[in-house]
Amino acid sequence: MNVFQQSRRKLTLYYSLIMAVFLIVLVILVHQSMEWSMESEQARELVETAGRIAGGQEYLLQHPELLEDAEEWRTSSDRLFFYVFDAEGEAINFSRASTQLEPFVLDVISRWDTEAGEVAVVADEGKRRHVRVMMTAQTMMAEGEPVATVYVGKDVTAMYNGLEKATYSLACLAVFALAVAAGVGHILAGEAIVPLVEAYEKQRQFAADASHELRTPLSVVMASADLLDNDPSITSPFLKQVIVDVRDEVKKMTKLVSDLLFVARSDNQALKLKLSKVDLAAAADQTIRLMQPLADKKKIVLVREGEASLAAKLDDQKMKQLLLILVDNAVKYTQEGGKVIVRVVSPSAGRIRLEVEDNGIGISEEDKARIFDRFFRVDKTRSREMGGNGLGLAIAQEIVNLHGGSINVKSKVGEGTKFIVTLKG
Repeated sequence: MNVFQQSRRKLTLYYSLIMAVFLIVLVILVHQSMEWSMESEQARELVETAGRIAGGQEYLLQHPELLEDAEEWRTSSDRLFFYVFDAEGEAINFSRASTQLEPFVLDVISRWDTEAGEVAVVADEGKRRHVRVMMTAQTMMAEGEPVATVYVGKDVTAMYNGLEKATYSLACLAVFALAVAAGVGHILAGEAIVPLVEAYEKQRQFAADASHELRTPLSVVMASADLLDNDPSITSPFLKQVIVDVRDEVKKMTKLVSDLLFVARSDNQALKLKLSKVDLAAAADQTIRLMQPLADKKKIVLVREGEASLAAKLDDQKMKQLLLILVDNAVKYTQEGGKVIVRVVSPSAGRIRLEVEDNGIGISEEDKARIFDRFFRVDKTRSREMGGNGLGLAIAQEIVNLHGGSINVKSKVGEGTKFIVTLKG
């Protein structure tokens, strides 16, 4: 059932990632839309104000006697302000910005290079709180010559601060929405895989029942084949070969049924470890002795390296099954005259490592990601010839997982393969 839990988590993760991207894009677009609408409206208002002020200043320049009465304009404003400079750079009129803002505004005016009628937003980065000012300029002409420039500005710091707070609130809402969406997605993913779980459970139960029921008739067939093989009345070479073939096929079927039953029990979490003090080095030596006849047929050298004795608290039968699977695989996929090394070492206190290395055909990068999948075989033709069913490495991984360890593979095509099993000592 673990595979369905992983699938559910993956579906939830993918859905959450899609929602996160969508919400991030949405927040950015909303922020930019609000900023554009705010700036465009403020800029339009500022340009219109600059036009009115420039018109008023042109009238004052035409009537210098009125400039003396313009002192009342020269006040300080917290938001909107303007400065009028003649061609020589002398201030001839103004409605001042606040005392805190004016030095920054005058510095901006001294460096102003924006075209007339264009609006610019400038920020004072030197403040603890960024101050933003929106400004524009209008040139006043007389007889075709520029005689003065009007600089009109507005303190828009509060507006931008409000925009930042609105964006922050929107981002918080997006995070909340993402959490809700992830929760809903997790629930929906669980509901979506319910039919798959039910179908898988029926298939698993069928495999377990069929495997259990097949063991008895296979045992009967094997016993009958043994009786026929020992019957002195059967002298025909053809019949003798038929009996041998039947026994071989029954052995393959028996192994397949045992593997299927192991897999079905592991899916049902019915496998239990019988932990005891096991000498893994001695178990490796025993496996080599069992595999020696098969290795001799292919003139393969079986070598044991590492510790002479290495005891750990493990399941004895499952460790022997694990060793047999790995060494059997190595011998099967190593060419004649090759070499297989079984290594048992203790790299650190409380850890043991089992390595099975060969110089056989190797595994491609594409296949390495799937070799622990059930019924997957790297070389299907050779596997059928050697009696493989594609369950060995899946069972090996299950045994390692039951012991809380890890199994990894290093391989190159044409150079060989090394399986590395790490367990707690």
